[in-house]
Amino acid sequence: MPDTKTKTLTEQIVKYVKDTAQLYTDEWLGYNKVAKMYQHDLVNHGSSEYVQGDVYTNTIEGFWAGLKRGVLGIYHSWSKKYLQDYVDEFVFRYNTRDYSDSQRFNFLLSNAGVRTKYRELIYGY
Repeated sequence: MPDTKTKTLTEQIVKYVKDTAQLYTDEWLGYNKVAKMYQHDLVNHGSSEYVQGDVYTNTIEGFWAGLKRGVLGIYHSWSKKYLQDYVDEFVFRYNTRDYSDSQRFNFLLSNAGVRTKYRELIYGY
């Protein structure tokens, strides 16, 4: 995403988020237009509000912080080309965080039925 301006955020949200989704955000002005298109609730961090009933952004903020630490700690740098792969790996880690090592391994194997070919990884086909 090139920036976090209203126009850019709105375009990306419309492109990637289902119109039936419920959005929880902070008070960033870039989210203003999505309130007209989606069910949108927010917390105002600027007023020290971090939770409003079921509305909070702490979980996703923690996930992104862990992703950033993990990528820099494991891979030492970012590559736009592989960004989705980094995110996929850390989503898997997050979603299986309560699994034992053997449960995680078995889950991984049960979902490993498709082989990724080199040309698909490198060239996208």
